[in-house]
Parts: sequence; structure tokens; C-alpha cells
Amino acid sequence: QVHLVETGGGLVQPGGSLRLSCTASGRTLSNYAMGWFRQAPGKERELVGTVIRNGVLKYYPDAMKGRFNISRDNAKNTVYLQMNNLRPEDTAVYYCAARSGHGLGYQSGEYSDWGQGTQVTVSS
Repeated sequence: QVHLVETGGGLVQPGGSLRLSCTASGRTLSNYAMGWFRQAPGKERELVGTVIRNGVLKYYPDAMKGRFNISRDNAKNTVYLQMNNLRPEDTAVYYCAARSGHGLGYQSGEYSDWGQGTQVTVSS
């Protein structure tokens, strides 16, 4: 089991940027494909982006393309989510998650380990 901790959330104005970090312990992160998800009040958890083990291949839903970017530093056991041009509808709790498969993971059920989440609020 890998233990994940997200940091970097907070309050940002529309159009602003935030970078979230997800640091792993207990296992080597390079053995896991990673995903970022978010959940807003009253809504289902949704995929924000996913990246394979070596960081080369990534996927983002259309709403995030061009604004969000996932990167990973396996030497630091950390995955990042850079979010630019944030909108009020991006307000949610953001979670990172790990899966032991090799490919991209599009569904939350494909992930075995989850962080506790970090709140992102986009508001003026």
C-alpha cells in the first residue's frame, strides 16, 4: 500500500494558478500510474488527469486540456498538478490516486490508493 499526501490547495481568484503536490511514502512511486481526481459538493468524483509510470503519456478530459498539466518526479516520489486559468467551476476537493497497472487509468475504481484530498476554491 502506498500512502499519499496532497498539498498546495487554497483560495485563488478566477484566472489564477495553483500547483498541487502529491507525495508518496511506503512504496516507490515509479511503480504506479497516477491520477488526479476532484469532487465538488453534490457531484460525483471526476477524473482531472492521469499519467503513466514514466510520465511520458498523459490524458486529460476536455475541460482540463490546455489548462492543467500533470508531471511527476519519481526521484522525489512526487506527482504534481499544475492548474492554470482557474475557473469557479474548478472548485472542489482534489485527490491524487495510485494504481499498479502500467497504462492510463480513467475510472476511480481502477485506483487502489488515495490521498486525503486538498481543497481548491476559485472565487473572487
